Amino acid sequence: MSRVNVAPSILSADFSVLEAEVAKMDKAGATFIHLDVMDGRFVPNKTFGPETVARIVPYCGKMLRDAHLMVYEPLAAAEGFAKAGAELITFHYEAYETEEERLHCIEGLRKLGVKVGISIKPATKVEVLDPYFPLVDLVLIMSVEPGKGGQAFMEGSLEKIAYCRKKIDALGRGVYLEVDGGINHETGRLVVEKGADVLVAGSYLYGHDDYAERLEGLKNL
Repeated sequence: MSRVNVAPSILSADFSVLEAEVAKMDKAGATFIHLDVMDGRFVPNKTFGPETVARIVPYCGKMLRDAHLMVYEPLAAAEGFAKAGAELITFHYEAYETEEERLHCIEGLRKLGVKVGISIKPATKVEVLDPYFPLVDLVLIMSVEPGKGGQAFMEGSLEKIAYCRKKIDALGRGVYLEVDGGINHETGRLVVEKGADVLVAGSYLYGHDDYAERLEGLKNL
C-alpha cells in the first residue's frame, strides 16, 4: 500500500463546476483536498474565503480538508475556515515575528478543534522549525514561492525535506511532511525519495483527461 498522500489543489480546478471537480478527485483516490487561501497581502494574490470551503464539504468524501493559510494574522482567519469545515489548518512561520506569537497560534488552532500545520517559504531556513516539530500535525515545505503561479520546482527544497524527515522520524509520532509547488511525476519522485508523504498537485491533475492515472502514479511513487 502506498505511503504517499495526494492533495489536489482546488486552485487549478474549474470553479464553475467546483463541486464536481472536487468529487472526481475523491473518486480517483485522493486522500487530502488542498485549499490554498491567500489574502493579497502576505502573498500577491487573493483567492477564496470560508464560503468556498463550506460549498465543497459535501463533495469531499473521505478526503482530509487541508487549508493552507497564506495570510497575515492566520489565527484570526482560521476560525471562519474551521467553522466552514477545514479539518487541518496550516499557517506560515513568517506570518508572525516571534515564537510566542506562533505558539499562541498553535494553541488557538487546537482550541478550534483542527489539526495544525506549519509552513515555511523557500527563503526561510529549515532550522527555524525545530521548536515546532513536536507541536504540530503537519510540516509544509514550499518548493515554489507561495502566491505566484507558473513557477518551476526549486531543487533547494530537497535538503529541507530530508532534514524534516529526520526530525519527524526522531520524534516517534505521526507528523505529515507535505510539499507544495511544481509537483508532477518527476519532481514528486524526488521529494518522496527525501521523505515527503503528502504531495500537493494542481495543474498536473486538473485539466487533464488522465487525471486519475496521474493521481494514482503519484500515490505509488
